[in-house]
Amino acid sequence: WIGILALYTVHKGQFNCPGGGLLHSYLLVLLVLLASIICALSALVYVSMQGTISNPGPRKSLPKLLYTRLLLYLPEFIWAVVGAVWVSDSSVHCEKTVINVIIGTVIASWVIIIFTIIGVVIVFDPLGGKKTFYLTNSVNWNLESSQSGQLLYNVKNTATRVWEKRIRLLCCCIVQDDDHRVAFTSIAELFRTYFSDTDLVPSDIAAGLTLLHQEQDKMESCPKEPEEVLCHSPSSLVTDDLDIELENAAHYMLFAAAAYGWPYYIYTNPFTALCKLNSDCCGNRPTDSDITGSDRHNFHFGSILKITGLQYRDFIHISFHNKIYEIPFFVALDHKKEAIVVAVRGTLSFEDILTDLSADCEDLTLEDVLENGFVHKGITQAANYIYRKLINDGILNQAFTIAPEYKLVIVGHSLGGGTASILAIMLRNSFPTLRCYAFSPPGGLLSKSLADYTKHFIVSVIVGKDLVARLSMPNMEDLKRKIVRIVANCNRPKYQILLRGCWYEVFGGDPDNFPTELYGRNQDALTQPLLAEESLMVHRSPSYSALEDESHLNSPPQYPRLYLPGKIIHIVEESSSRRLCSSDIKYMARWSNETVFSSILISPKMITDHMPDVVLKALNSLSQEHGPCISC
Repeated sequence: WIGILALYTVHKGQFNCPGGGLLHSYLLVLLVLLASIICALSALVYVSMQGTISNPGPRKSLPKLLYTRLLLYLPEFIWAVVGAVWVSDSSVHCEKTVINVIIGTVIASWVIIIFTIIGVVIVFDPLGGKKTFYLTNSVNWNLESSQSGQLLYNVKNTATRVWEKRIRLLCCCIVQDDDHRVAFTSIAELFRTYFSDTDLVPSDIAAGLTLLHQEQDKMESCPKEPEEVLCHSPSSLVTDDLDIELENAAHYMLFAAAAYGWPYYIYTNPFTALCKLNSDCCGNRPTDSDITGSDRHNFHFGSILKITGLQYRDFIHISFHNKIYEIPFFVALDHKKEAIVVAVRGTLSFEDILTDLSADCEDLTLEDVLENGFVHKGITQAANYIYRKLINDGILNQAFTIAPEYKLVIVGHSLGGGTASILAIMLRNSFPTLRCYAFSPPGGLLSKSLADYTKHFIVSVIVGKDLVARLSMPNMEDLKRKIVRIVANCNRPKYQILLRGCWYEVFGGDPDNFPTELYGRNQDALTQPLLAEESLMVHRSPSYSALEDESHLNSPPQYPRLYLPGKIIHIVEESSSRRLCSSDIKYMARWSNETVFSSILISPKMITDHMPDVVLKALNSLSQEHGPCISC
């Protein structure tokens, strides 16, 4: 509006030309229209800032203002069309500068309109009040009656279809087959189940996350009980074992990182990677029968050679083939450790994300293994794919023919770590000396019996507050419950929470003590939801009810509690620095157990701690520190 006003003022006397009156009228009306829209938006912003998240009373006039803005959208659209027609009219003969100014304003109007439409499409909930009405009143309905049961079914079915359409839209650029359609439905059902029982918008969740982060930081700064500190004092035998495993993990993490190919190599060497790959990777390549999938310009294989330091003849098989439930991997001879290494790639494509999100549980049935249990469906299907390739295509037979005295080691990071773990379970009977190193694997992977079974041959490595290692449906339900509780009972307006939260995340400082209705209540009262909390829950889901009494045994049968695989090495910063820009970091490592990862920790580093370069840096730092002891 200011820009158009300035242009109108500067060119005010230049409309005395054929057709100039139309353009003059266009600018004047546009100024009035935009001023009206700005007034409506300003009123929307002001009213939105009133009250708290759980107290919408002061914002009761908001729908009227929203509809006012919506009504102004019609003349805005019509006037943009009129402006486009007038500018393109050949009978208009004004100065080129004036014409260009009007063209600029017309383009700006259309840009605003298009972005508004996109914004509405993104945030609009097609279910709207229907979901809230049906699910809020479903408690009082007689669900035996076919009418009420059918209404509830229709709402759930509609919600699943809405999520499915959103996922299809996000994945529109990939070729979709039957596997994709099954995955879309499964993931849509997961999102519908998770989001159906809350009435939270994205900014509520952002406010909840920043409040929860500050709350967790306050708890972290509290002095620990003496017993809690003593339980982490390991014996010398355990420490020696840890040092050996850290040295092995640092070595095999190179293979797990190399599986990412050129994206990882360029990410870690942004200035020199392309020159190095262009100069000397084109000639070194195994025969075409050893490599499957697309590797344009040989960049993937060249990057793997650079990262691992191996020769091309050391590679038995490389697969860059990538579909849903089918992820890239390579098999190589590691002469330093005398091992045949199977390295599985982590998440790097839309197909991999769909594999991650196919989080239904399925039974893992294996001969001669009594500890059968539940596993993550999508990751298990990926492991099945690699298992068939290794066994049915004779890849492992070929490797052991070349190096019969070598041991088998399976490694992977993130999705690759989860796939490597389940693949190790499948191959364990055939290769009893097998070892597996899973770096930052997903938290919701194995049932308790299978997780305990894998402690003999799998080592998981987790850095800091890694989000992925804590991701599971029960943990997500627990996070939702905490967000609802802390947001619903904070007595500050949302904008204050978000502004203070942004300052805290960027510049640090002391956690804010936002007053809440939780203060002054005894422990027994805290187990019951407050009125404000109930107002943000559309209905009490089984998973929410199960978490109310902190019972992990009553999780929904579709998503039972799953755990990390094997023995767990937890690496943390010794001198804890929350800021992202900290350079010189000192790490410490200790053996941990799966219960430590039973809740999601909010931190600026919850994503960066998962990155393969951060994991490799931490392991290298620790192995160099303990290296002389190991060599002695």
